[in-house]
Order: sequence, then structure tokens, then C-alpha cells
Amino acid sequence: MASMDSFNCRRDLDVDGKTYTYFDLTEAEKNGLEGVSKLPYTLKVLLENLLRFEDGKSVTKADIEAIAKWTKTGKSDHEIAYRPARVLMQDFTGVPAVVDLAAMRDATKQLGGDPKSVNPLVPVDLVIDHSVMVDVFGTDQAFKKNVEREYERNGERYKFLKWGASAFDNFRVVPPGTGICHQVNLEYLAQTVWTKDEDGKTYAYPDTLVGTDSHTTMINGLAVLGWGVGGIEAEAAMLGQPVSMLIPEVIGFKITGKFPEGATATDLVLRVTQMLREKGVVGKFVEFYGEGLDHLSLEDVATIANMAPEYGATCGFFPVDDATIDYLTATGRDPSRVKLVEAYSKAQDMYRPDRTTEPVYTDTLHLNLDDVVPAIAGPKRPQDRVLLTDAADAFATELDREFKKLDDGNKRVKVEGEDYSIGHGDVVIAAITSCTNTSNPTVMLGAGLLARNALKKGLQVKPWVKTSLAPGSQVVTDYLLKAGLQDDLDALGFNLVGYGCTTCIGNSGPLPEKISKAITEGDLVATSVLSGNRNFEGRVNPDVRANYLASPPLVVAYALAGSMNINLTEDPIGYDDENEPVYLKDIWPSSAEIAETVKSAVTPEMFASRYADVFKGDEDWQKVETSGGLTYDWPDSTYVANPPFFEGMSTDVTPPKDVKDARILGLFADSITTDHISPAGSIKADSPAGEYLQAHGVEPREFNSYGARRGNHEVMMRGTFANIRIKNQMVPGVEGGVTKLQPSGEEMPIYDAAMKYQEKDIPLVVFGGKEYGTGSSRDWAAKGTRLLGVKAVIAESFERIHRSNLIGMGVTPLVFTGDDSWESLGITGKETVSLDGIEGLTPGATVKMTVEFEDGSTKTADLKARIDTENELDYLKNGGILHYVLRQRAA
Repeated sequence: MASMDSFNCRRDLDVDGKTYTYFDLTEAEKNGLEGVSKLPYTLKVLLENLLRFEDGKSVTKADIEAIAKWTKTGKSDHEIAYRPARVLMQDFTGVPAVVDLAAMRDATKQLGGDPKSVNPLVPVDLVIDHSVMVDVFGTDQAFKKNVEREYERNGERYKFLKWGASAFDNFRVVPPGTGICHQVNLEYLAQTVWTKDEDGKTYAYPDTLVGTDSHTTMINGLAVLGWGVGGIEAEAAMLGQPVSMLIPEVIGFKITGKFPEGATATDLVLRVTQMLREKGVVGKFVEFYGEGLDHLSLEDVATIANMAPEYGATCGFFPVDDATIDYLTATGRDPSRVKLVEAYSKAQDMYRPDRTTEPVYTDTLHLNLDDVVPAIAGPKRPQDRVLLTDAADAFATELDREFKKLDDGNKRVKVEGEDYSIGHGDVVIAAITSCTNTSNPTVMLGAGLLARNALKKGLQVKPWVKTSLAPGSQVVTDYLLKAGLQDDLDALGFNLVGYGCTTCIGNSGPLPEKISKAITEGDLVATSVLSGNRNFEGRVNPDVRANYLASPPLVVAYALAGSMNINLTEDPIGYDDENEPVYLKDIWPSSAEIAETVKSAVTPEMFASRYADVFKGDEDWQKVETSGGLTYDWPDSTYVANPPFFEGMSTDVTPPKDVKDARILGLFADSITTDHISPAGSIKADSPAGEYLQAHGVEPREFNSYGARRGNHEVMMRGTFANIRIKNQMVPGVEGGVTKLQPSGEEMPIYDAAMKYQEKDIPLVVFGGKEYGTGSSRDWAAKGTRLLGVKAVIAESFERIHRSNLIGMGVTPLVFTGDDSWESLGITGKETVSLDGIEGLTPGATVKMTVEFEDGSTKTADLKARIDTENELDYLKNGGILHYVLRQRAA
């Protein structure tokens, strides 16, 4: 590696008879980088990265010294160029990324360049995990039938991905039915210490990555620094562009004590999420330390790391310790790699039990594990933690405050053809789902043991509950079978439905028609309970308005109870064969029983067997046919289409101009999520996207989901701002993707209005509140915004990834200053907006906004451009990050 090595720290490390070259942080400190031994673990990883890539241009000696200076204040406004070792993708975000790469090859050819230059320069793994839906449940045929439907729906996408695996170097595809990308990463792909052969040497360095899914942070639990980025930024990283970032603040989170009886890792992560949201860690690194880590398993800490997006941090990191080494060994990693991980970590003073210098943090907070108690979170945000003891009362409060239904709280609606009725608060979905929890044998086997105990008491799941089990890897099935617990889960309707994200991503599938009909007729606030990480409104299922996150054992418990109105800590969960009450405490397995089951049921051979030939796929995958070729032969498809992003592009740069007399497309309140902006779930037949599909011969039964159709821009731009629960304040009291066309005031779908404005060449802006773009790292939330003609998004604050994605698509993110907001300025959507200062923009510059009202009066406000770095400015000037890369390739 052609590092300038200004601090003379390139050294050799001998491990298990092999010599590795590495950049020694201890030697770097001796040679001028004073104080780096006190850096947090995460900043040591960044420092090593800069030392290794020092070239005097993208990484300078001053950049490296800036990391060392961080220890004096715990803060820095210095920008660095960070290069992750690899990229991880899932198929919802991966398909559009590969579509973009294929389109870039076409555009490169048109610009006179070599299409082959558009090729990943770092290893890329795409795991197909977001496409399986829970169409069939509660039967031993569920898995088989859901897989059949998955291939029927997604054949065109899978052909395209298989082409990508053969056309691009450094690009591998993990086929459907293997598991969730983060669990596959944890159990197989990640190495903790990465190696690369170059110039006759084998270099060793920390395993790092960016991923096109926000929960990429799960791998922080294995001491691998990684976080989610938009597909756009990931594509740039794949093509050799560094991730431009400011040296972050690092918050130290001290954990002490031990779990009390009955508490789970899910209960812990919900408490951590609540604490860190209250602390405010958006854009910051979080690093965990303290003796309490000695009492948590690797899977426990991976659960905490997984939910970093929910607590707002860029990452939630756990350093290498004995549990890391044990886990790498137990999951079948190469013994020589495991030895390297331990030796390298100790050589860099990054092995937690042996660390000689305590790290310095920007700020700290503390949690005693003794204080963790059973809890759930909801009804629509992961940080809204509710103690299990208070859950029933809390739902009653939400029924009044959020849903305005308290007056008819006891309403019941008879289910057609059945001898039961359903009402507000009844649980209609109970899903054991998501990488957050299904990677953890303790809670998965705990759920199985609870199911077994419930059956012994004669309990059954309520008939209105749609149950499902969707593990994050096939290993889960192996250990449930070995423990004899899959039969117990099956008996309660928790049959295997697929290996993938399912309910957590919105692929819960339709409710039984008669249940859906009763909910609609009664305007009921039905609930779901899922072991996931996301419960935003409109995400899980269109019929379900209140969604709660819970541990897998509690998912089973709520399926038995059938209602959020039951206090599981005091009320009977059901009645036995003698009509005696059965309480949750009667069926909850002890910690000792769970630990003994984990010890006997989970074996290294399971991991070795399942991952022995992971890229081969099953018979269905092997039957997928695809054509070869350097460029893609685009078919007439409603799944995959050549996007218009590069149409008419030249090698000349045309920087953005000031915005004059823009119309307002939407006014949104706080916490508008990327699910609101670009939903992943079902497509309504009467929506612009549904009408488009029907016009192209697609019947509603074959619509699939927005997430599955992200490779087709025509569908996705019509789905932008189309969430059924989004509230555009230009149309008060109305839910769904509608706006008012100005100046007529005609109400219509947002897409239709945007197209009418485009016909008249009228620019658009969107206004938001706090935390605009929170949630998944969804590039189509930015791509769709651009294709609708939006020039700028103006909000009180942005979530990190979405802000980056907007820039990556050439849309300017602006924030109000002081106490200003669109509400305080009296904006209703009827106004026109002009923005001065876009031309000649610099990072963090002030942009003057002039709002002209209907009566001709005006108001002005100063906005801050959330263009934080020079690299981001380059991307914006080029019309987006991909345009920037294309011009570099064609030059």
C-alpha cells in the first residue's frame, strides 16, 4: 500500500507462522502522534485508516494529526476521507445500486470512456433478504409456498442480480433463503481483522464497511466499524471514492452490573435506545465500555449495536474482547484468522481486557444492568419505551391521545363467519422477525421454551392473530430443531415462513380478508407485536395502526393474550384445561434453563455446514437464467429499468443556481421518516404507482411491494411521499400522499402535482420539521425527491443518512436558524419561495429565503446549508455523487 507513512509506523506482525504488515499505532505515537493511545477504539480505527491511505492529497499529514488533537477536546471540525474495506448490501437497496452501476456503464460508454472502469474496487456482498413476504402462515407449508411466491414476484430482479454477479468484479450475491444480511455478516462475512495481498506483502487492518441498510451497525458488536449509508454513497465507496466525514464526537456508554432474572437483551436495547435518544447522539459515535460487558454475550451486544439508527448514532461500537474471540471460533471462522484478530488487537492496544490506557470520550452516560426490566416500545417509534407493567395503561392513553378512540374503546366487531369479535388493541400480527433479535439464541430459544410451557398449560394463540417465524439465518432453524422447540412453536402457529426481514421491513403480507374487513368496518386500532427494530406508522401493515417492538418471548406471550389491553404482569394470559388462570410468570422460562438450552443446542458444526457453500443457493436460485455481457440488455420490465439520472449529461459541470419563485410540494411536521417519503410496503391499486402498473398489464395481485420495485424509477417516483399515513399539512386532516396544486388549490396526488409543475418548468421545495428523514437508509427517498423536481428540502433538522442522500442526488438540504420554522413563518403552502445563495455556495453557508404570500407581502429568513464538507459541495455542484464519479471516470 503506497502510504507516505509520515509517522514511520509500518511494521510486521508474525502470527501463526505468517508475517503480516500493519500500521502500528504505538509506533505512530512515539513518532509524533502524541496522545493517540487515549483515543476511543473507534477513532483508533479511523486513525489506522488514514495512516494506511496517506497520499498527500485525499489524506494528508494534517488529517492524521487532527485525529491526535481530538483527545484534547473530544471534538473536531476537521474533515477526513475514510475508506472502508468493503460494502454490504441488501436487495431492496442493492437492486437500485446495481441498476445505477449498469446505467453508469452505459453513460460512460456514451461519454467516450471505458465501461469496465465502472466496477467495484472493494469487495461487495449483496444478500437477498428483503423480498420474501408472509403470504402463507400457520402451516408447515408456509415456507415452501412463500418461497414459490417470492420467485414468481421477483424473477426479473433475480435475473438482473445474477447478471450483476457475473458482470462486475468484486461483487458477490448471497441467494434468497439464506438469511438477513446483518446476521449473515455477523455469522460469516465479517472477519474483525481484514487482510489484503499487495506488493508482495499481506497487510492486516481492521475490518470496516459501509452498508446500504441502516442496521449495518449490528456488526459493531463484533468489533467491526460499520454503519449504514444510502445506496448512492455506497456506490461511490464501491467505485473508490472515500467517505467524506467530520471527525465525530464519541459518547462513552458505561455498562455495569448483571441482568436480573426475566430481563432480555431486547429489554436492554430498548432502554439504551431511550437513554441515547434523550441524550442526543445524532451524527455521533457511541462506544460501550465497563465491567458489565463481561456479563453480556456477543449476541447481546450485537443486539445493542443493531439499533444504533434507532438511538440516532452513527454506530454503537464494542471493542474486541474474549467474547469476540469465542464467537469467531464458535461460528467456524478460520483458526488462523481468529489468532490474527487476537494478536492484531493486542498489538494495537485495542483488546479491551488488556488495554493499558483508558480512552477519552466527548461525554459519557451509565446504565446498570440490574435496572433493566421487561419492556416494549411503541406505538410508532422505537424510542418510545413502555415498561411491561404499564403497557396496557399506556395503550389506553395512546388510544385517546394519538387515535382519538377512547370513547368507543370497548367496541367489538364480529368477524364474519367466526364465533369471535375483535376490538381496539387486539393483536392481529405477532411476528418473530428481524436481525435485531433472531441472531440471539438466548431470546429465540427463550421463545421456544415459553411456547413449550404454554402448551403444557393448554394455552393456544388467539384465532385473530397472524403468527410468523422468520429467522435471520438457517442456523436458527438448526438449533431450534436440535432443542426440540420448533415443534412447540409450530403448535402455536409460529411456523417458519422464510429467512428474511418479512414483517420488520413491511413484508407482513395481507391479513386474512375477514380480519381486514372487520378492522376497516369498525375503524379499529389494531396492533402488531414484533421482535423488530422499526415500528413507524404505515410500515408494518396497512391495516395495523399501533405497532410494538418486543422480545421474541413477549411476541409469543402477546399472541397468546391476543390484546394490548391485557396487563401481562398482572392479568391472566389465558386459562388452562381446568379453566384455571395462567399467568405470564407461570410459563416464563428461567435464565438458567435458557442458558443450558443454548449450551446444548448451538454448535459450531451448524455454522460450518450452513455457510460451506453459501453463494451457490438452492435449486430455485440455480434455475434462474441470465445473460452475460459488459453492459445490461435492458428488458421491457416494470421491475428493472434504465434510470434517467444521466440523460443528456456531458463532461462539463453546471453548478446549481439560485431558486426563484418555487412552489411548495409539501409541508411536513416532525419525525417524517424515509418510510413516509419512500414506502417499502404494499402498493395501492388507486395510487399513481398502482395505476401505472395496471396500465402496463400488471394485476394488483402481482404488484409486489415498493421495496421490490426499486429498480424501476417510474414506479418509485410515483411512490414518493405516497405512504398511506403521511400527513401533508397543506391538506389538514388528510392522510396519504396528497397535496394542493397552486395557485388553484386543487387537491391531487403529490406525483400528479409535481408533473404539472414540471410541465410549466416551476421549481419545487419541500418543508419539514425536526429529524426529517429519520429511519432506514433509503436512497429512493432522495432519488424520488429529485425526480419530482424538488430543488431543496428545508427543515429544522435532518437525520444523517437522508441528508447525505439528498446531496448525493443533487438536492440541497437547508435548515432553519434560530427559532424559525415553516409554522412560525406562517407558511401554508400557497406561497412561493426564493432561495438566494445557492450559487457560489460554500459548506455551512447562509442561504437567504424569501417567502412571498398570496397578498404580495414577503418574509425573509436565514437558512444554513447542510453541506458540511468540500467533498459534499463537489457532489452537489456535479448534480450528485454518481455524476461526479462518472465525470472522473470519463476524464
